Amino acid sequence: MHRKFLLALALLAAVIATMNVPAQAQQPAPVVTSAVTQAAALEDNPYADVLTFEGFVKRTGVMAYPLIILSMIAFFMIVLFTFTVRQGTVVSDAFMNSADALIRKQDYLGLLAVCNRRNECIARITSKTLDFATRNPTASFEEVKEVTEAEGNRQSSLLLARIAYLGDVGAVAPMLGLLGTTLGMITTFHEISGKGAGGSSQLGLAQGVSEALLCTASGLVIGIPALIFYAIFRGKVNRLISEMEAATTHLMALLAVQYKRAARAVAGQ
Repeated sequence: MHRKFLLALALLAAVIATMNVPAQAQQPAPVVTSAVTQAAALEDNPYADVLTFEGFVKRTGVMAYPLIILSMIAFFMIVLFTFTVRQGTVVSDAFMNSADALIRKQDYLGLLAVCNRRNECIARITSKTLDFATRNPTASFEEVKEVTEAEGNRQSSLLLARIAYLGDVGAVAPMLGLLGTTLGMITTFHEISGKGAGGSSQLGLAQGVSEALLCTASGLVIGIPALIFYAIFRGKVNRLISEMEAATTHLMALLAVQYKRAARAVAGQ
């Protein structure tokens, strides 16, 4: 009887132990965070403190502010040119259809009103042409054509000049980064020369070179995307200029027909 009681107690203890083991296994292990673990994480990611504004300014020095300003300018230009350098701002089918119909009707005043309402390069060219033609009714077609070509060249130059600023940012940013690197190296060598040779000076040299080269890397990070987008926008602008020249030639051909018709009418009288 006594043995049976002890056996029952042993079985009960075994059952309780087997029930507690899964419960303890389900409990999450405590997370141990120490200064050594954090230091190891920083060593694995050497750019952690550079990705913040304070860390970037601290690591790159006084050239951080010009580089930040250039990055903001480049971003603004890229967004602006993405929405403004398009066919609708240079030449549109709606304007060309209206201009074609009004020139065939010889309604130059109506076409001039349409040009004043449109904000397109081809509208400015047509407006300049019609303004000269209406103010100088005795002018020949060759003179009117010269005015059109001059205004077309001016509009093309304005389009190319707008995107040229993005190319300037792409060229200046690496130079500023190189200037920051040079200034950082001068400061680093000046400090090390005062401390003398030794392990501590070598450590300071390595740290100074690492921080100085961040300026060059920052300038390249800004300059390379700026030059890439500048090349994209330059190709797009050249294509739009070609379409604008074709549209201008079409309108001038229509005006030439109207001039010849008016000349025949005067000769018939």
